[in-house]
Amino acid sequence: MSSLPSLFLRALRLRCPSCGGGPVFVTWVRMCPSCPSCGINFDREPQGGYWVGSNTINLFATEAVFAGSFVAVLALTWPTPPWDAMLWGGMALMLLFPVAFYPWSKTLFIAVDLTFRPREPEDYVQPVEPGPRVRR
Repeated sequence: MSSLPSLFLRALRLRCPSCGGGPVFVTWVRMCPSCPSCGINFDREPQGGYWVGSNTINLFATEAVFAGSFVAVLALTWPTPPWDAMLWGGMALMLLFPVAFYPWSKTLFIAVDLTFRPREPEDYVQPVEPGPRVRR
């Protein structure tokens, strides 16, 4: 059983929260179906709907970054905040941050899920040797 900090540190490194193995992403937005090292299945709910938590983490992180940056810019530029720049900068932030944060939301959700629902034997598949990485 992994400790709570190690689960989240592995997730922040974009590694398997269960064992620390990886890489767990094929591309920036496509995750391996299971860990190449320990074989834990990343989609632990066969009936679907598993990644709603990942999307929620991404939404909360995006809103927190937006609110924090809005308050910081407002505080630093008061009494004449650049409203137009804040509008366009906020829109760009709200479009780009969720895409940039996407892989971390996936691995962090797996860490949260492993915290509340420990691993069971049926969560594992046979470890698959990772193929050669193709660079484009």
